[in-house]
Amino acid sequence: MRPGEITARQGDGPSGGRYGRLACYVLPGGVTDSRAALTQAAAAERIGMGGVWIGERYDTKDLPALAGAIAATTGRVRIGAGVTHFGLRHPMVLASMGQTLQSLSGGRFTLGFGRSASWRWDAYGVPEPTLRTMADTAGILRSLWAGGTVSYDGPAGCYPQLRLAQRPDAPAPDMLLAAVGPRTLALAGACFDGAILHPFLTVDAVSQSCRIVRQAAADAGRDPETVRCVVTVVVAPDRTAADTDLAIGARAAGYFSVPGLGDSLVRANGWDRSELERYRSHPVLRALGDRSADKTLSRPELIELSRELPEGWLETTALAGTAAYCAAGLHRYLRAGADEIIVHGSTAEHLDGLAGAFGPSAPAAGERLGG
Repeated sequence: MRPGEITARQGDGPSGGRYGRLACYVLPGGVTDSRAALTQAAAAERIGMGGVWIGERYDTKDLPALAGAIAATTGRVRIGAGVTHFGLRHPMVLASMGQTLQSLSGGRFTLGFGRSASWRWDAYGVPEPTLRTMADTAGILRSLWAGGTVSYDGPAGCYPQLRLAQRPDAPAPDMLLAAVGPRTLALAGACFDGAILHPFLTVDAVSQSCRIVRQAAADAGRDPETVRCVVTVVVAPDRTAADTDLAIGARAAGYFSVPGLGDSLVRANGWDRSELERYRSHPVLRALGDRSADKTLSRPELIELSRELPEGWLETTALAGTAAYCAAGLHRYLRAGADEIIVHGSTAEHLDGLAGAFGPSAPAAGERLGG
């Protein structure tokens, strides 16, 4: 196997629901009761959403446990990992997990990966993923799912002989890569089945990101229309001011405080970096030192901190207001090149109005402005 070798996509699997290009997260943020994921996934399926996504946390949000339970209790909605990480599971475990969930769900599973931040790998004592190790691991998984025997010795590890003894009667799951910066976006287009774009990007930034992904696919000799660009948008439709502050403000306060991530978002949006530095100089953030804001501060503290973000940042990268207003904003992301929208910050119990306003006739791929 050549590192990073690409095979053709197996297809898109089930089309999801009436609103097939609209998806949502289950269990956004930290949770103490994992069972809520089943209620939220059932609500998403009931209102016709196309997919549900799981943001793995290594506490009460274990990806295979949640995805398996959702697969067993739903019959149509697509199930996505948005995201898990390389390095914490052996490639054989990842390969087995991916194909088992694909079989269990009847071809409804998508495996999304993210690079995460340096603090995680330092704390866990695991080498930080690089572009090369992510590409090579994706190639290893593809070869295993194709029935091959893998012998690999390189940056991603030393694996003398890997082979899956059984293959299910289901296509291999798509693999997506969460990306913000241009090099990671290009890797998603060249070596994965597409990209998951981070929340708090402007429509113009999404358009440019989609172009990078598809150009990289073309440069790698692939059909750019076979890669997916899944855009995550924080949305608070028909919610109270307090709910909106929690869904958008608290989340943004944490994201922009993270070294590397906040910088990449500001760069992608073409914003003034000095404004980010001013925000990070806030006494509350300075007092945290190396601790993470979203894991240390209370939700009211994060909401109050979000008031210090520059004017216009949240208004141009998140959506709040009536369901019709939010749906129109989501369609702008589709026209900018997105293939699917993941609604973040609001679970399916609060999205019936948005789904109806979004409508079943989303713009087709040929109608993209930025694709």
